Amino acid sequence: MQLIHSLCLACLVSFTSVMAFSQLPDIRVNQQRIENRIFELANFGIDSTGKGYRVSYSSGYLEARAWLIDQMKQAGLEVSIDYAGNILGRRKGSDPSLKPIAFGSHIDMVPNGGNYDGCLGAISGLEVMQVLHENHIETNHPLELIITTDEEGSMVGSRSLAGNLILEDLNNTSHSGLTIREGLKVIGGDPDRIQSVARQKGDVAAFIELHIEQGRILETENIQIGIVKGIVGISIYDVTIEGVANHAGTTPMNLRQDALLAASKLILAIHEVINGHEGQQVGNVGKITVKPGAYNVIPEKVVLGMELRDLSYDKIMVMFKEIESKAAAIAASTGTSIAFKNKPPVVMPAASDTSIQNKIMEAATSLGYSYTFMPSGAGHDAQNMSLIAPMAMIFVPSVGGVSHSPKEFTKAVDMANGTNVLLHAILLLDKKE
Repeated sequence: MQLIHSLCLACLVSFTSVMAFSQLPDIRVNQQRIENRIFELANFGIDSTGKGYRVSYSSGYLEARAWLIDQMKQAGLEVSIDYAGNILGRRKGSDPSLKPIAFGSHIDMVPNGGNYDGCLGAISGLEVMQVLHENHIETNHPLELIITTDEEGSMVGSRSLAGNLILEDLNNTSHSGLTIREGLKVIGGDPDRIQSVARQKGDVAAFIELHIEQGRILETENIQIGIVKGIVGISIYDVTIEGVANHAGTTPMNLRQDALLAASKLILAIHEVINGHEGQQVGNVGKITVKPGAYNVIPEKVVLGMELRDLSYDKIMVMFKEIESKAAAIAASTGTSIAFKNKPPVVMPAASDTSIQNKIMEAATSLGYSYTFMPSGAGHDAQNMSLIAPMAMIFVPSVGGVSHSPKEFTKAVDMANGTNVLLHAILLLDKKE
């Protein structure tokens, strides 16, 4: 763990950058307002059992969007909805020739999800805008708060902005039961003109997303801020193991071609390969289907669902080749066959922009917060936004590392710390050299 506490970091940050920061406004966000808004937002989409069900395009999602748009207008923003259903809150800068600094996240949740994943990024972005508005601070760059559409389902909002949307995906059914195409019409988008939402590389000066960690590294290490080095790439495979079905009571153990036995050995081998590399790579076998699935029949066919994740796609491929090699040996020793099929889409890693990371580090240092550099093991809208703009992310502790669950929780002080870092990093990015 690369932990550098703020006390010792003061000697590492240049005198020039510290002086530059001291010239910025000495302002802080309103911790209580952030938490109050998180709680207010949580009220939208509660179903009859008391569970959170604010999935995209649902009635609760529509109500939450209307509430958030009103809050954004009260913070002095010019608010619009683009053809992808993204909510855009703009604040003018003093220099119209400069490209906007953008930030934000999403407010949709997974079924029976929590109140912080995505929501904190949206509420923190709103708080930044409101603090600047209340303090009559004019930035050089225009600022843009982006609340993306359907992050938890299709990422249609950020994919549209990045220009990597597959139009056929609009026909997929969302968590709400509507197709994405139908849902976009409900929230004010226009699927027939959605491609015009795409921005060109360079249209946005920078994109920053604040998010709960969705893990417990920060909590365990008692670190206040995570500076994301990048968002991992993901490669997913269906692995098919074929053997021979036979009577389990009459076939001797040494004459079996048991697909499930071979699959079991392969699962262990996959974990050995992943753990055999230095770094923070991860992998998982999270799905298994066995046929014919009877007590007294030797398994004839097994299909495993495997995924590999790392900041380096080259490392993912190295691990995959090693797994393939071990699979060939297992197949030979068990009399089975093992085949891998890569499932699209392959999600490529997205590296955070070094200059924005440095601004986040400088902001955290000057505010007196401890921090560490870390990867994001989950996907985010920022991954798509990196295709059109320099990107970075800020993590704050998630209690118990829980996410996508009603038990998801982040302390108010941690939310405020992260939002203060977001605010001051934006001001540092905006500052003319």
